[in-house]
Amino acid sequence: MSGQFDLVIRGGTIVDGTGGEPFIGDLAVAGGKIVALGSIEGTGREEVDAKGLIVTPGFVDVHTHYDGQAIWSDRLNPSSSHGVTTALIGNCGVGFAPCRQEDHERLIEMMEGVEDIPGAVMAEGLAWTWETFPQFLDALDSKQRDIDVVALLPHSPLRVYAMGERGARREPATAEDLARMAEIAAEAARAGAIGISTSRTQIHRTISGELIPSYEADYAELEHILRAMNAAGAGEKMLQAVPGDADPDDASPFAEIMAMVERVGAPATFTLGFGNELGSRWGASKALIDKANAQGIRVTAQVHPKPIGLIIGLGMTNHPFTQKPSYREIAHLPLPERLAEMRKPERKERILADPFDSTIPLHNMGRAFDRTFPMQDRPVYEPDPADSVAAEAARRGISPEEAIYDMLIEGDGTRMFLVALANFPDKSLDAIGKAMKLDHIVPGLGDGGAHYGMICDASYPTFMLQHWVRDRKGDRLPLQTAVRLLTGASADALGLHDRGRLAAGMKADINIIDSDRVALHAPHVVRDLPAGGSRLNQLADGYVATFVAGQCIARNGKPTEARPGRLVRKRSGS
Repeated sequence: MSGQFDLVIRGGTIVDGTGGEPFIGDLAVAGGKIVALGSIEGTGREEVDAKGLIVTPGFVDVHTHYDGQAIWSDRLNPSSSHGVTTALIGNCGVGFAPCRQEDHERLIEMMEGVEDIPGAVMAEGLAWTWETFPQFLDALDSKQRDIDVVALLPHSPLRVYAMGERGARREPATAEDLARMAEIAAEAARAGAIGISTSRTQIHRTISGELIPSYEADYAELEHILRAMNAAGAGEKMLQAVPGDADPDDASPFAEIMAMVERVGAPATFTLGFGNELGSRWGASKALIDKANAQGIRVTAQVHPKPIGLIIGLGMTNHPFTQKPSYREIAHLPLPERLAEMRKPERKERILADPFDSTIPLHNMGRAFDRTFPMQDRPVYEPDPADSVAAEAARRGISPEEAIYDMLIEGDGTRMFLVALANFPDKSLDAIGKAMKLDHIVPGLGDGGAHYGMICDASYPTFMLQHWVRDRKGDRLPLQTAVRLLTGASADALGLHDRGRLAAGMKADINIIDSDRVALHAPHVVRDLPAGGSRLNQLADGYVATFVAGQCIARNGKPTEARPGRLVRKRSGS
């Protein structure tokens, strides 16, 4: 094909997002879309030599919480540093709309507890130029950013907006409440919401320890809302859900949601975690997903390709001593002064002797010392059990608590630790690898934009390419399989049919990657949030260029000035 193009990428190994075999070829872009693949005879205003590199679709992240960051920042990093070009926000039933002025603080407290976003950051960073969900979408639409966002209507704010204090207290909805929620949901659907999200896990609590409004909401309520969205004449709407807490092989909580999805005929995506003690026992849940798909209902399970865990340390939100009274006496001190205090034998003795108690489940989970591992400059996410804090304590003949105390106060006190809370059964990722080879599974749960001081999992696309495709000792994934999961499969899960594949007519969201150089850096703390807030960020090597709608947003790991990202409104026919 000959002609003049905006961009031509030449001679790369094209991994097209379908799962098909990679092939060598050129790719041409014009008007923000891919217009040709193969041997391109014409020229481009920009030409990129991709010989020896892989060319993939932009990655689609199905589970983020950039609801706030998309308002106060024009970059959705870390995700955009790891090849992500589309991010779904509004997950887990929490978010910032709809919301009346008098409920601003309530939603801030909810997001602070559930998603570990500091209250001061939200208080300063959120403009609150909206009340309704369509107004929130307009606020997102008015901002320039590096990558695209797609939005879910979150169940908990919806309950509070429709029911007031009764909704916050998790009281049953009346017929009038249901009618009001249906009206609001239909309005959100027509404005472009992709669907609704909900959460039924007790881990999701406000900063004061209260369960969030969607917890144990009647399934009939959720069905009523989802039906209203799908009857609004605005195209297919989906459900994103965090099911209740149970052994995944006990499918009863999962089954009720699945039965509701089947009655409505709506697509859905669910969180699927692997308890560390359960191995790969999740067959009952997976069987329900397969059954729905066999009936023509698009249902996927989101599996995180790394251990689900926390990053803890003295500079983080959490570590094993945060809730101890003798530590809290000095928690306000700058790190050097805090270190000096913690190195005093009498202070150490008092802190170790104090009880630990918290209403925030993640605080308590951060004390699993047999699954706590020191982080390296090149982080290891499938660590050797012999490297755990508990193993080190046994070698030294001391308690695990004392061992990690000593490690925390070494050097300048900035050492970080990974706590592998889940997805690490039998202290390996074997079960995760088997899951990712099955139908109806997509990678997710990176939680970009949330857990700023505890988690930095939005880097999972790089981990998949580095660990699962190239470096893992043991069973790996073929390159084309990993890319399909990150692109075509994830786009399909969200019903986004204009992206996720390299083909003529598709949106020109593209990565050019040096697969031999792909490598994760260790997480590090940056202070770039509103109100001077800090967060974890993580960089990577190997990304030669990332394009959104044909515009380069990053080159060789450095962001450009281009901000082509937009709000994707999911409406009829889109």
